[in-house]
Amino acid sequence: MHDIITIGSGLRDVFLLSDQFRLIANADFEGGTAECVALGSKIEVNDIVLTTGGGATNAAVTFARLGLKTAAICRIGDDAAGRDVVEDLKKEGVNTSLIRRVAKGVTGYSTLLTASNGERTALAYRGVSGTFSTTDVPFSKCKAKWFYVTSLAGNVALAKRIVAHAKSTGSLVAWNPGRKEIEKGLNAIKAILPNVRVLLLNKEEAAELSGKTTVEEMFAALSTPGNVVVITDGPRGAYIQRDPSTGSGQAEILMSPGSGKQAVSQTGAGDAFGSGFVAGLMRTEDLRIALAVGMLNAQSVITKVGAKAGILKKWPSGAQIKTINVTKV
Repeated sequence: MHDIITIGSGLRDVFLLSDQFRLIANADFEGGTAECVALGSKIEVNDIVLTTGGGATNAAVTFARLGLKTAAICRIGDDAAGRDVVEDLKKEGVNTSLIRRVAKGVTGYSTLLTASNGERTALAYRGVSGTFSTTDVPFSKCKAKWFYVTSLAGNVALAKRIVAHAKSTGSLVAWNPGRKEIEKGLNAIKAILPNVRVLLLNKEEAAELSGKTTVEEMFAALSTPGNVVVITDGPRGAYIQRDPSTGSGQAEILMSPGSGKQAVSQTGAGDAFGSGFVAGLMRTEDLRIALAVGMLNAQSVITKVGAKAGILKKWPSGAQIKTINVTKV
């Protein structure tokens, strides 16, 4: 039996770094900022980094490096990029026997235009990761203490099947839903949330899913008894709501601010935080330590180009964990 199986996307990532990518404030764009180049110009690229990414593979590397017996499930093509995804995981000690290789398929591909402040725009071609079905998950072979589920290309029915399988086998589930699952709305996923031990969202996703504007209201709309909701807020840090079934039975929000360090690349920070948090919870059952491990992993990832390069190499020391300031909101 594995300690954890990650399920989601596996991709080829290509990072293009240039100080000629301009960030321009413009309310017409989502987030209020556009990343721009002059039309018709020739842009000098300062560096290019070829690596692999995708939520399932990024998370799997965190779990493996932190000492957990890990397997990954994703859809890849029968091509060089797909083989690179598998080889990267094997080098990290991740079991790849459950990965779905699609004959004549093309592995998903992202080109990440990375500005000098670490922010990036991703040009994504989903390839075979753009669809996910129940036949892609070999349930009879899926035996694990935990399942870490990321983007399923909008297949909420598959998410329900995974959660039901976990419940039937006595396993726990952490879910970091993708954009297409969130677009289905809260009513589409509400029935399975009581069986999701950890729900991981960024603040924009939590707002869209809950229809609320404050973190407190988001937690109230998304929390279920006995489970944990995690809301990340980019460089500003992360919030978690303490399991309301523990202690006094009162919900408690904990928060850790960001480090304030300049990022080389923001890509993979969310995956690093989520997987670090769950690894911490698996190992200690202490939400404060789990929050600290998630923050340490994310802070390390943003110092490198590539979602996997900066992932912690081993379990952080007690001194490292104490550097993370966790407070009650």
